[in-house]
Amino acid sequence: MANTPQAKKRARQSEKRRQLKAGQRSMTRTYIKKVQAALLAGDLEAAKAAYAAAVPVLDRIADKGVIHKNKAARYKSRLNAHIKALASG
Repeated sequence: MANTPQAKKRARQSEKRRQLKAGQRSMTRTYIKKVQAALLAGDLEAAKAAYAAAVPVLDRIADKGVIHKNKAARYKSRLNAHIKALASG
């Protein structure tokens, strides 16, 4: 365990940051699952609405460094491709 005051403070900061990021990651997964659920149901309008709600969340957590910006771009790209496939087929 941390012995110096500096190490104790860093441990407190790390734990606080870990808990904040865990909540943000959970929220992101929820938004992604809403899009996927609408896609599985075959509801194009609901999928588009859920996607429109998920994009700003993905961008925001990528800007904060919770996930990498390329990971956010990959999520958006794949979800959008699924929506387009549902629309065309």
